[in-house]
Amino acid sequence: MSAHIELRTTPGRGEGVFTLKAFEPGEILLVGVLETADIANHSHASQIGKNEFGFHGGLSPKFNHSCNPNCGIRLNASGGHNLVAMRSISVDEEATYDYAMRNYKIEHFPASCSCSQKTCRSSITGWKDLPQARKDAYQDFTAPYLIEIDHENLISQKATHKLERDSRLSTCQQKR
Repeated sequence: MSAHIELRTTPGRGEGVFTLKAFEPGEILLVGVLETADIANHSHASQIGKNEFGFHGGLSPKFNHSCNPNCGIRLNASGGHNLVAMRSISVDEEATYDYAMRNYKIEHFPASCSCSQKTCRSSITGWKDLPQARKDAYQDFTAPYLIEIDHENLISQKATHKLERDSRLSTCQQKR
């Protein structure tokens, strides 16, 4: 828990986490503590590895999603997600992060996104569905395993394309 944030009611969004002091970029709002690991993926599960999910305790599950967040995540030594200011955050401002910063795929939010930001994607998506420009903007504030998964998928796609190209070339050569 942090003495500098608190849970409050948010209009149309249930509860959210608000600041009790100003935060500067890079400051930790909340140290993430994993309460449970090795769980199935669900709406409040955090991806904590390439194929692992866990549940954070304390106020972590109460941070709302935003498509234009003021916080990001950084892994700590325990594998938990610290919530870190991406930009200056004022006193009494709701602290939010993009759930795509922690999960490669998000399948448990069927309702529309309610962040009301100009950059809203209309739905809460995972890292795999973000445009590259957004991934680049989040680079220092996202779980490193998401970037590793993207890299592995890119290598796999290149290998698949090479196999398909080689197969087409072989077929063309056989017809000659």
